[in-house]
Amino acid sequence: MKKLFAALLFTAMLATGAASAAVEVGKPAPDITFKDIKGVEHSIKGFVGKTVVLEWTNPGCPFVKKFYDANAMQKLQADSVVIKDLPVVWIAVNSSAEGKEGYFATDAEAQKVLDESKFSGTAYVRDVSGAFGKLYGAKTTPHMFVIDAKGNVAYQGAIDDIKSADSADIAKANNYVSKALQSLAAGTAVETTSTDPYGCSVKYGE
Repeated sequence: MKKLFAALLFTAMLATGAASAAVEVGKPAPDITFKDIKGVEHSIKGFVGKTVVLEWTNPGCPFVKKFYDANAMQKLQADSVVIKDLPVVWIAVNSSAEGKEGYFATDAEAQKVLDESKFSGTAYVRDVSGAFGKLYGAKTTPHMFVIDAKGNVAYQGAIDDIKSADSADIAKANNYVSKALQSLAAGTAVETTSTDPYGCSVKYGE
């Protein structure tokens, strides 16, 4: 009975989705102006000339914890921003609404958790209204987007090809984000450009 309950709970938490209609690979990434938790204003268009990784996140989601508890997401963030000849900006977006799992009431609250987890990305965004997430059609945490230096979407979807919440699977998986960044750095075509994201559903407001 316990095994059945666990399986049902896992199924309920696991969300997958096809490529979003809001974002089309090979086309310009939707532009939006936003502030990070340090109060710095950014825009997607303002990053043209750099490669951008967008990571939808929720600290309460087991699929997010899979990567952060193993220090795998932080390593990927840190490794990405120092890829030779590829200036990378890594933006983590939390679209959890007030009262929902993963919601941070203040920027300071979010910063405390980031400090504890040793977040290594460029910026973190509290998208409480869900405007950022809905613009990109973000479905799960994590849901990843890679935007090339021309401002076009080069990849969108899952972080890797093993749909589990088990950190032991990370080393065995094919990491789509890492592969996309390596291809962009080498000036070659991204082999896998779109996959179905997996994880917890993004906790948008009603």
